[in-house]
Amino acid sequence: MAAYEKAAQGERLEIGAARSEPGTIGALVASYYRTSDFVNLTGSTKATYRGIMERFRAEHGHKRVAHMEKRHVQEIVAAKVDTPAAANNLLRMIHLLMRHAVDLGWRGDDPTQHVRRAKRKAGGFLTWEEDHIAAFLAKHKPGSRAYLAFSLLLYTGQRRSDVVRMGRQHVRAGILSITQQKTGQAVHIPLHRDLKAALDGLPLDNLAFLVTAQGRPFTPAGFTNWFRDMVREAKLPDGLSPHGLRKATCRRLAEAGCTAHEIMAISGHRSLAEVTRYTVAASRKDLAKRAIASLGRNTRKTKTVKLGSKV
Repeated sequence: MAAYEKAAQGERLEIGAARSEPGTIGALVASYYRTSDFVNLTGSTKATYRGIMERFRAEHGHKRVAHMEKRHVQEIVAAKVDTPAAANNLLRMIHLLMRHAVDLGWRGDDPTQHVRRAKRKAGGFLTWEEDHIAAFLAKHKPGSRAYLAFSLLLYTGQRRSDVVRMGRQHVRAGILSITQQKTGQAVHIPLHRDLKAALDGLPLDNLAFLVTAQGRPFTPAGFTNWFRDMVREAKLPDGLSPHGLRKATCRRLAEAGCTAHEIMAISGHRSLAEVTRYTVAASRKDLAKRAIASLGRNTRKTKTVKLGSKV
């Protein structure tokens, strides 16, 4: 009731302040939640940040912010060496918190500076290759939910969080327009003929194209779990994911000769570096073919000289 009275009088309540001592990691996390940097994040990003920070606070919340040193950060990151992506995400969250601590005057430096990121396995999500795509389509025919999901992923190049939201309200004059949930980037994608054919056959009673067996929209996590089952039914590797199809879209576009900017117009990437690797890989593939072809032509032109019986 005391907290309610304060709120009614216009006083702002700091999240978690009641369980945090001033100057501790717990108090720092609570303070960070009030910053414009955090408040202005999208809902999904807030949830991701909060999940990582709350786990960090549960383990280290009682410790003093001023006492954290570079070696402590290194030990925390090293403890997650088996999951490098999680280690690097945690390092990033600690960096945000320590930068906020500097702004508050709780410390004079950022102990995360020059802490090495955990090495990640090259490649990230496994990219679907053409034989994977063919095997999936051989199992899941047009008219099935699996085929529809696959078509939406492959022919739009969007993330699962956006694919599960797509519906007829996003399509106008053959263009699918949607604002990406993760980045806020708007994309406008002409419908591929195969995707258009799949959408034209859908009933008109759902806002979302993709729904569960119970007729409800998928959650991103629920969609991934269901899609993995569809991958297994096609007897494909478990490592093939919805995000791998997003990468396959970029690969196909690059192999078709699209520029990095053209790929970005479809994928919604904001950084050239993220998509340049697809165009570079496609260029190398073409150059390698041309190189071997040239080698073959050169071999045919070269005359074989036979050595005489006497030297």
